[in-house]
Amino acid sequence: MANAIYNKYKEALLSGAANSDLTTETVKISLIDANTEVFTSTDEFYDDITDANCVISTATFTSKTVTDGVFDADNITFSSVDAANSDGDAEALLIWIDTGNTATSRLVAWMDTGINGLPTTPDGDDITVTWSSSGIFKL
Repeated sequence: MANAIYNKYKEALLSGAANSDLTTETVKISLIDANTEVFTSTDEFYDDITDANCVISTATFTSKTVTDGVFDADNITFSSVDAANSDGDAEALLIWIDTGNTATSRLVAWMDTGINGLPTTPDGDDITVTWSSSGIFKL
């Protein structure tokens, strides 16, 4: 699978739906075991993720910006990621908007290609994701 923006997220942006603004909402990122969960273009909310064991660790974005259609934020550090927190390696990243309710927490993007440091095997150390100088993704 290549990096992708969820179709339902693009639809939400175009229709002005609630919980779609990356600069004002709580935006999180999860390390995903892609051997357990795969990208499905029709998924819309966090509760559409079918295997809860696929989420290895989650962090919150800081210093989020959107400029000229590019979403960017500070680099992410997943703290003390333990192998006990997962069924396997981390091969993908899931970006989502956390509303506090999995049924309304909108999925934004799936990233598994060209991510420096992925795949990785959790071993109790921090896992840092360093974004490209051109941003995280562009619409």
